[in-house]
Amino acid sequence: MAWHCACLSAGMPDLILTPEPLTPVRFAPFGQVVAVQGQSPALPAWPINGGNAQRYELLPDLQLTAEGGVPMLALFSAQARQFPLPVTELERHALGSQTFVPLGTQRFVVVVARPGPAPQAGELQAFITDGRQGVVLAPGTWHHALLAVEGGDFVVVERRAAAVDCEVCCLDPGVQLRL
Repeated sequence: MAWHCACLSAGMPDLILTPEPLTPVRFAPFGQVVAVQGQSPALPAWPINGGNAQRYELLPDLQLTAEGGVPMLALFSAQARQFPLPVTELERHALGSQTFVPLGTQRFVVVVARPGPAPQAGELQAFITDGRQGVVLAPGTWHHALLAVEGGDFVVVERRAAAVDCEVCCLDPGVQLRL
């Protein structure tokens, strides 16, 4: 598996992709939305720390231990992207999920395609967060690298192992992502 490769597009992308608002139902084929507000159905919660906090268990298993992998917590400091943005490549992690949660209220766009063979440009979907949502990408889900609308810091939880679990595919033609 490759860590990164350069994908070149032969010209201007033919397809336009516009993100829709991120909701748990619409995002379900690709993973899970990480948010307390607006979840459907409501998440179970219980008071902790003498009633000063509420505990929500969002996902009981992040699927990070396949083939000797271990959970890894990272911080990504992302610059805001410029839109419209050409989308010419996607990546996937077959052996573990990947979680992105903003450490503020910065929005980001998630471009995804279902697990399986490398997708065609017309199979992509895009979602925009409201700035208070994160996502857990299910193992094998094709996705674009982090696309911050506003720059800022993101907590990333992913699988770490001796062998890198990142496959990259090129899209030809590419897609133009517009907000």
